[in-house]
Amino acid sequence: MASKRQRGENSWLFVVELGYDAKGKRIQKTKTYKVTDPSLLRAPKRLEDHLNTELTKFKIKVETGVYIAPGRMSFSNFIEEWKKNFVLIELEEKTIDSYLFHLNARILPYFGHMQMDHITTMHILAFMDSLRGPNARLDGKGPLGSATLVYNYRVLKSIFDKAVEWKVIEENPMEGVKKPKEDDVKKMEVYDEKEIKLLFDALEFEPIQTRALIILAITTGMRRGEIAGLEWSRINFEARYLEVSPTIPKFKDGAPIIKLPKNKKARRIALSETLISELKLLHDNRMEELKELEEQWEDGRYSYVFCHPNGKPYEPGRFTKKWIEFYRRYNLKPIRLHDLRHTSASWMIFKKVHSEAIAKRLGHSNIKMLEIYGHIFESVDQAAAAVFDDINQ
Repeated sequence: MASKRQRGENSWLFVVELGYDAKGKRIQKTKTYKVTDPSLLRAPKRLEDHLNTELTKFKIKVETGVYIAPGRMSFSNFIEEWKKNFVLIELEEKTIDSYLFHLNARILPYFGHMQMDHITTMHILAFMDSLRGPNARLDGKGPLGSATLVYNYRVLKSIFDKAVEWKVIEENPMEGVKKPKEDDVKKMEVYDEKEIKLLFDALEFEPIQTRALIILAITTGMRRGEIAGLEWSRINFEARYLEVSPTIPKFKDGAPIIKLPKNKKARRIALSETLISELKLLHDNRMEELKELEEQWEDGRYSYVFCHPNGKPYEPGRFTKKWIEFYRRYNLKPIRLHDLRHTSASWMIFKKVHSEAIAKRLGHSNIKMLEIYGHIFESVDQAAAAVFDDINQ
């Protein structure tokens, strides 16, 4: 049985009866519901229908065990709901790992015992201040970097934003807490024209798989997880393009996590003649290897470009290891594997490729993301300066 009664000008008390306990005491679940739409308050029939609908929703949640009274929910209990209904279904795999790391390392130990509606802005400020201590690192050997401060802020903001959205709390304690300044961000690195030539010169001495991997990364700008998930069936040699979908951002319990690309859409990337040649050679080698195997692909549904002899795809971290071994072997400038993606973008900017074409090739939904590629080769700047040389002539 469920009922409602008005408590104020725009608030009602919802009550759901659940019978009696062993001592004969009535069991009730209650909830205060506020109507924030002024137009509803001026329309009695619509208001009644709206309240009955919300009361029914409340009754279903109570009777199915989903509802927990907001004021009685602990931070640790809410975190389980936040993970189940947001983190694990809306975030990317790598982001999930980062969120849960910072949550378990510092946030839960600090707030876990508290009730959600007891956490105030001052509690948040005190927590953020504790992260600025001289020995705030988990090993106690120095202060945290500003990037870690920002990430803890982001996780907390997500938690309390959802708590307000889901009506677990009425006021957001994050309001008034400023995002920390991120002043130690690692500078993005790219290869310039000379360094790109040195890279390609060095590749001449590498086995076909290493050549194909690095040329694929620098000429397509594909992410590491996208490379890991690339299958032969996604490459059209005649039309000279590949399709990016799906991706393998990481492995879990020894098995690949297979997902759609970052923006949830497959995309096509045109391939250079150099890359086509390398991929064809790699494909031919793969086919020869298969003929010699007694047990071929471990799972016949897939045929990954970069994989173990049994067809199981490589873990993305393997590509990073191969890249580091490669640039050290030839004394190339040490940059991250992901920086080959940045190099690809910068090279296209250098070659005056249209910004929308670059964004599409890299898998960005719009050209705004290209602002992060602020690396213009030195020769471009020199060319820009040269246009002024004839002013006094």
